Amino acid sequence: MKVILRKNYEQLGNVGEVVEVKNGFARNFLLPRQIAYQATKGNILALQEEKKLFEKKEAKELDAAKALAAELEKVSISIAVKVGEEDKIFGSVTSQMIADAISEKGFEIDKRKIEITEQIKALGIYSVQIKLHTSVNAVVKTWVVREE
Repeated sequence: MKVILRKNYEQLGNVGEVVEVKNGFARNFLLPRQIAYQATKGNILALQEEKKLFEKKEAKELDAAKALAAELEKVSISIAVKVGEEDKIFGSVTSQMIADAISEKGFEIDKRKIEITEQIKALGIYSVQIKLHTSVNAVVKTWVVREE
């Protein structure tokens, strides 16, 4: 079955592309979730209008993400943790702890957008990446300090 994608779908393609998929996948997954339309002449015309709106919305989101990234680059956060001998942390610093520290600075960031490349298990200064958009990342300087 040929379908036209309404949304970017990683395994199939981008908005507006006509792709060939199996009938069951289209009927049971793509069409009910409104990820795709069946490829008819009327739907192709409707999708052209929808694509224009999508591009405008995407441009606004990209501009907002770039502005937020510029603001987050200026922020440094401090996380106080309990430590044992030789300054070893009990457990590790999680993305939730980082999200809470960022929210104290006045920014609301979802913890799933925070990318910790290696576990933070010692005191020190770390650079934590936050994925704000598919093409925009921000780096927040994170200080892990001893709780007093």
